[in-house]
Amino acid sequence: MKALEWHQFLRAQKERYGKTLFRVAELANVAGRDPHALNVELSRLVRNGVMVRYSTGVYGPPEGVTPEDLVPVLDDDAYITGMYALNKHNLITQTPTEITCFTRRRHNRSRTRITPLGRVVFVSVSGRVHSKPKKGILASPEQALCDFVYLLRRQGMDPVGAVTFRNLNRLSDTRLNACLKRYPSTIRTAIRSLTPRVI
Repeated sequence: MKALEWHQFLRAQKERYGKTLFRVAELANVAGRDPHALNVELSRLVRNGVMVRYSTGVYGPPEGVTPEDLVPVLDDDAYITGMYALNKHNLITQTPTEITCFTRRRHNRSRTRITPLGRVVFVSVSGRVHSKPKKGILASPEQALCDFVYLLRRQGMDPVGAVTFRNLNRLSDTRLNACLKRYPSTIRTAIRSLTPRVI
């Protein structure tokens, strides 16, 4: 396939199905080529800016791909939370330097992935704490706050002063208190120091 055909394919997949990322086997099927033979063509397409290699064996267009698209491809058990989610929900003023994901899987050597979208860090947590959202993979504001504080406490840090919080008055008391049932009591105490909305 020529570069223009690949460009048209990527655009059509995004418009019709909302799909932005593809594994080599999928692309080989589209091109009617052997996956190993396709690697040379993919290198050329990446060099010419038609595609971007987002992870080992994962390619997509140079624009329109988000961490929310990439994380499920890297780990379908993971969800995005912590500082990245807090920033997306406009609850902190700082811009995160990494995308934190909670998962029940152990990534061992590949716990941190450097991607074109930023550094993705997979944190293995217990099944009690892990709570993948029913829709999408971005934690709710209340859950992101609980996960962020849980992670800081796990690292021996105090959440007070770690970031500048804002708009905490927008959190749902009901959802926040429901989330906290999954965490140790120390997390409830720590969050109470940030917002009086905790019972």
